[in-house]
Amino acid sequence: MDVGVDIVEIQRIAKSVRNDRFLKRVYTDQEVRYCRGRKNSAQHFAVRFAAKEAVWKAIATAIVRLPSGRRLKGSSLLHRDIQVRNKPNGKPEVIFPKRFAKLARRVSISLSHGQEYAVAMAIFL
Repeated sequence: MDVGVDIVEIQRIAKSVRNDRFLKRVYTDQEVRYCRGRKNSAQHFAVRFAAKEAVWKAIATAIVRLPSGRRLKGSSLLHRDIQVRNKPNGKPEVIFPKRFAKLARRVSISLSHGQEYAVAMAIFL
């Protein structure tokens, strides 16, 4: 089991999401639509950014597991590859590209935010 945690300042992400290049590099189109459709969009962008970081930290060793230290072919996982969405019951879930789809079943995330900070925790079983 591996754990990843990340906390971000909402104001920092609020400034960053004004940049289209940042949005396209970090978020999927679905995530951008979801966040922009919410009342406090900066909080939603920030908590998703924290989730992507936490997930990456939790699964990093699983996607590059060669004893020689060489990088596993096709193991690059970008922020945009880690999609965070809510199930109908509101629980967040992670969606990966097909080459990492098996990992999604092994990741559980928890998200929270206040006025100033957003935090996420990911557990990889």
